[in-house]
Amino acid sequence: MCGIFCLLSVSSAHLDRNQTLYEHLKRRGPSWSQELTVAGTSPCYQCLFSAHVLHMRGLLTPQPVRDDSGNVLVWNGEVFGGFPLTAEENDTAVVSQRLSSCSSPSQILTVLSAIQGPWGFVYYQKAGDCLWFGRDFFGRRSLLWKFDAEVGALTLTSVAASGPDQSTWQEVPAVGVYRTDLKAFSESGSLSFELYPWAHAGKDVSSLCNETILECVPRGTTAVMNQSGLVLTSHLCPLNVSTPESLNNTESHSNSHLSVEDLEELLLNQEEPDQVNPLIVVLSEAVRRRVQSLPFIRDHSPLTNDQASVAILFSGGIDSMILAALADRHIPAPQPIDLLNVAFKLQEPKKLNQSAKKSKNKPTESKTHLRTFDPFDVPDRITGRAGLKELQDLNPDRRWNFVEINVTQEELQKMRLQRICHLVHPLDTVLDDSIGCAVWFAARGTGVIVEDGDQRPFTSTAKVVLTGIGADEQLAGYSRHRVRFKTSGHEGLIQELAMELGRISSRNLGRDDRVIGDHGKEARFPFLDEDVVSFLNSLPVWEKADLSLPRGVGEKLLLRLAARKLGLGRSAVLPKRAMQFGSRIAKMEDNREKASDKCTRLVTA
Repeated sequence: MCGIFCLLSVSSAHLDRNQTLYEHLKRRGPSWSQELTVAGTSPCYQCLFSAHVLHMRGLLTPQPVRDDSGNVLVWNGEVFGGFPLTAEENDTAVVSQRLSSCSSPSQILTVLSAIQGPWGFVYYQKAGDCLWFGRDFFGRRSLLWKFDAEVGALTLTSVAASGPDQSTWQEVPAVGVYRTDLKAFSESGSLSFELYPWAHAGKDVSSLCNETILECVPRGTTAVMNQSGLVLTSHLCPLNVSTPESLNNTESHSNSHLSVEDLEELLLNQEEPDQVNPLIVVLSEAVRRRVQSLPFIRDHSPLTNDQASVAILFSGGIDSMILAALADRHIPAPQPIDLLNVAFKLQEPKKLNQSAKKSKNKPTESKTHLRTFDPFDVPDRITGRAGLKELQDLNPDRRWNFVEINVTQEELQKMRLQRICHLVHPLDTVLDDSIGCAVWFAARGTGVIVEDGDQRPFTSTAKVVLTGIGADEQLAGYSRHRVRFKTSGHEGLIQELAMELGRISSRNLGRDDRVIGDHGKEARFPFLDEDVVSFLNSLPVWEKADLSLPRGVGEKLLLRLAARKLGLGRSAVLPKRAMQFGSRIAKMEDNREKASDKCTRLVTA
């Protein structure tokens, strides 16, 4: 994982890099920092490349990478499949070698299409005087752009800088890769991008991408579809859009009087479909790729008993529990796994204050009540502790570091102002603020561990952070999926799920990459592994979820059955609880706000 940057200009006088932006990038890549300037003479242009490397794969490879032909690559990605890599090989070096052998756009597209894994990149191809850049199919790595028309300068970067011109930053749409003709730019001073889109099965690629580009292209630039009609080939299986032959059953069972035991019995009574074992196999392999693709260091000294190489954003819910159970299969037994559990401080209940005032004649009772209140006992902390117990029962020989990350309102406000507002940008809603802050504090991994009733300070050393994003989007985990099913049946639910994956890059993934990467750590998304998505796409929707069943069972039904198969307990029937509510960050702010409102705390920061 890296912080990458490119500044393109027709004049060397405009190659000044922003120092604040440089510091943001450096936090993403503490292992190595380097800059490189490329100058074209005929035509005349200047490119400043800056790369900040977090050493994650094989041997440390400095960036920017310049080959013998003068081509330059800055790469923020991971190759988890598509072409082989040995333990000592670094994927940046391998991608650079493969791109170096390309002499045509179609060959470059072939290389990029083959890669399984997240990536964002900028590539200068000297022979053609052109600049390529873009993001993977899902947009799992951040890439922002802006164009300064006054000086004729294009900036591409992993993360934005603070300043009065912040509003000009936009996320590069993850609809394909872009190519800029540097000769045409230097001669005319106007900047145009040629788009090479991802092929979407059954859709009009041209109209789809044109709509997206018109909304997101930087002001002062233009974008056109490449005239050759070339596309990036996605190897994902198309979404199965079949519906049951019988009429849609949109009648939901009432769950107002169901206990946890009732829900468990409902799940146990579900007939195990043939897809449970294949899901476990493909998801287990996705986790294996992500927990074993780690730095290769000769004469590596063993980690201490406390130090983990992998951490999980952990709420105790089904998504994080399954990731933990599968990671346990592939991480050597002596190594711990860090479970990062974040909680925002609760206000003391009013009734508790009132009972304390009324009990002047009963001081012992009031003190007992006051002692039982823990301001960090938020829902995710409670389910997280229960999930920890399940994992300890599943593998008592594993050291599970349950990191309690407690955040006060004062610290939240301080770090939002100093760091988080810049990382969330250019997204700006209340939801982005809540999730961005919660993920930032969780990924930082600074908290306490409770052992034998005693707390001790603890900071996670893991550079890999697994997150469960993608499970709800594919397996109908959100309440809006239940609403859509109720109003429009299976057909409406399928449309909603298709939309979820289509917009996940702009709604979630760029932001999460920026937020987690700020700690010199890398976000990895097993549920968005290409093979996992293809498998889930191949299944009819009613085999993935049954929203006629109650909450805690019907949504993500296939995943719940897989959890049972893996030996998990009550976590398999926990209903979906959004991070901003489970961590109680939403309780710290204005309860009258809507998730889609523009967040004034980000705007004024």
